[in-house]
Amino acid sequence: MVKLIAPERIIETSRLLLEPLVPNHASAIYEQLLDQRLYQFIPQLPPTSLQTLETRYLALSSRLSPDRQEAWLNWVIRLRESRVYVGTLEATVHANYTAAIAYTIFPLFWRQGYAKEGCSCVLEHLFKEYRVSIVTADIDTRNIASISLVEALGMKRTSTQTNADFFKGSVSHEYRYEMVSPLTSLWFGS
Repeated sequence: MVKLIAPERIIETSRLLLEPLVPNHASAIYEQLLDQRLYQFIPQLPPTSLQTLETRYLALSSRLSPDRQEAWLNWVIRLRESRVYVGTLEATVHANYTAAIAYTIFPLFWRQGYAKEGCSCVLEHLFKEYRVSIVTADIDTRNIASISLVEALGMKRTSTQTNADFFKGSVSHEYRYEMVSPLTSLWFGS
């Protein structure tokens, strides 16, 4: 079973506030989530309605999988100064002390360093607070921006899965990236 660590706490960076996702966020970011560019390299589609998104966010706001074996950590990324929402971040923490991350930055805010800043903060949170030993990210091999981001974060490509998925009329291959916690040797005396 996974134990939640301060699940309602807002995580802050120099430019960003990572607000724990709640159903009320749906109305604040629904329009931005309709942009088709966000779904080019993932099998999901834009939300079909605001109500559908609210229902999804209600389920995610429990912060735990139904079997309580995973922590579902989801944040909405907001600029500190203007209070404008720029995207979302998520991490799934597994009972074996590994985690997976994913992120969405709305197109208006691409290439401004928000994904790197937010992901860096979440990685630190996962390593320090959840004592995660490895964090992974699975990325479509065509998604050059995300590949550049995870490599800039220090994640290392560990494998390639060919024919990982088929969506929007084409086959998708995925790279698996991993980062080992810099704190692991401290915990286990290696």
